[in-house]
Amino acid sequence: MKNIEVGEIFTNDQGEEIEVLAVVHMEGTEYVAVGFVEDLQEEIEEDIDIFFLKVNQDGDFTAIENDEEFDRVSSAFDEIMQED
Repeated sequence: MKNIEVGEIFTNDQGEEIEVLAVVHMEGTEYVAVGFVEDLQEEIEEDIDIFFLKVNQDGDFTAIENDEEFDRVSSAFDEIMQED
């Protein structure tokens, strides 16, 4: 499995570029916070949508499947962002 790096950009199935904003390892699983490159490059006053994804064993991104897991991941990323 390849390591995911902050700043890495990939293209989703709809052809949209997505940038990795943060990476966290929890309970043996890697998670990433990502945002659309187009939104990140625009100077907008609105909040930017950030999505959390799980990295599976093949290195592919998958959705977080339950609310409890999402809440744990969201809290971990909040702590990372407050440190910066």
